[in-house]
Amino acid sequence: MRAGALMGAALLLGAAPLAQAQDAEKRWSGSVTAASQYVSRGFRQSWGQPALQGGVDYASPDGWFAGSWASTVSPYFVEGGHVEWDLYTGYASSHGELNYRAGLYYYNYPGAKVSATGTSYNYGEVVLGADWRGWSLAYSITATRDYFGFNSQTLGVGERSHSRGSTYLDLTRRFEFSDGYTLLLHYGWQRVNHFSDYSWTDARVALSRNISGFDVELSYARGWNGAGVYRHYSTGVADSFGRVRESNPIAGTWYFTVGHAF
Repeated sequence: MRAGALMGAALLLGAAPLAQAQDAEKRWSGSVTAASQYVSRGFRQSWGQPALQGGVDYASPDGWFAGSWASTVSPYFVEGGHVEWDLYTGYASSHGELNYRAGLYYYNYPGAKVSATGTSYNYGEVVLGADWRGWSLAYSITATRDYFGFNSQTLGVGERSHSRGSTYLDLTRRFEFSDGYTLLLHYGWQRVNHFSDYSWTDARVALSRNISGFDVELSYARGWNGAGVYRHYSTGVADSFGRVRESNPIAGTWYFTVGHAF
């Protein structure tokens, strides 16, 4: 569920292969990032703790791309999980100032599952996106049976319902300034199919600049959920000290990242 790790992640990853496809001599690219915490779609997946992230991309001259990206996560957010590992592939092209892309993304949490039901957190999405004059729009739809393990068993809502068909809309505006700074404004809306109380919206404001080859960014993000189901979020599983950790993972938060692309 990244921004990193992927939406903003899917949005950012889809744009990068397009740029690489225009340079046939540089088909491979990658990045390494240190973050004060990992926030994706408004959720603090590292539970407010630092995260290490990295990825690699391949882009062919004719527009096809593929890649992988990973980030550390907290087992307090993803039961039994310590890593989010994403795989993706797709096609990107352009027409004048309009860049567009379509891809398949799979979000994998090795070793993680909801122990009470045996449900996996893994899920896959189809992502469609476009960029035009600083505006970016991406639309993701869950293709697997569940989105992030959401179903009647894990949520205790309804009978035998699953969340296939859940969608995420990502609208982002970037402003480039002459002194090298970039301002990003993001709005997202996650609709959880069959479980509307678990849907939410999120927003992010970020200021970034490249300093001596390092991409430095300061962000503020938060989410909103009208039903209040995330105010006391917990996996329900006690830690090694016998405590059940709970938090509001969509509460407003500042975070800082330093990354290097190669």
